[in-house]
Amino acid sequence: MATCKNCGSNVNDDIKYCPNCGTEVVAQAQTQEQPQAQAQPQQSNTTDFTTKVAQLNDTADTTAEFDANDISQNKVMAVLSYIGILFLIPMFAAKESKFAHYHANQGLVLFVFNVAYSIAASIVGSVFSAISYRLMFVSTILNLGSIVFLVLAIIGIINACNGKAKELPVIGKFKFLK
Repeated sequence: MATCKNCGSNVNDDIKYCPNCGTEVVAQAQTQEQPQAQAQPQQSNTTDFTTKVAQLNDTADTTAEFDANDISQNKVMAVLSYIGILFLIPMFAAKESKFAHYHANQGLVLFVFNVAYSIAASIVGSVFSAISYRLMFVSTILNLGSIVFLVLAIIGIINACNGKAKELPVIGKFKFLK
């Protein structure tokens, strides 16, 4: 038995067009498959991107290893760790705080990678600029890569403010301090 997709009336399988409204007739087996196909919408590229970003930020959280009093007393020191060379302040001013020391290490790692990237980008940009002034856009594009380090610093500051000891994405696994 076939069903008209326009008016919904049942018609014989051997008829191609509905006698009531004239639209094409769809077989019963096809109409049962269509809702199943429609029930599973395809994922958009935005969902895939969001999932990948969430996976990227799914780093080790070692907050349970730290004392709650230490965390509450040294949040400001931990925040300072992600502001450039100010990571030195918690390293020396809060030596007894494991929480501040953890974030100082993360800030040091961020600082070292940022400086290394800046040096490499300057060298590559200078080489391309020396080849031709038309290639100066490469230097601009490389300088835009520094935004990644700004984003990582913001993530670190948010984690420190929330009292979490979470590694930074991608570079957080590196340890320079013991």
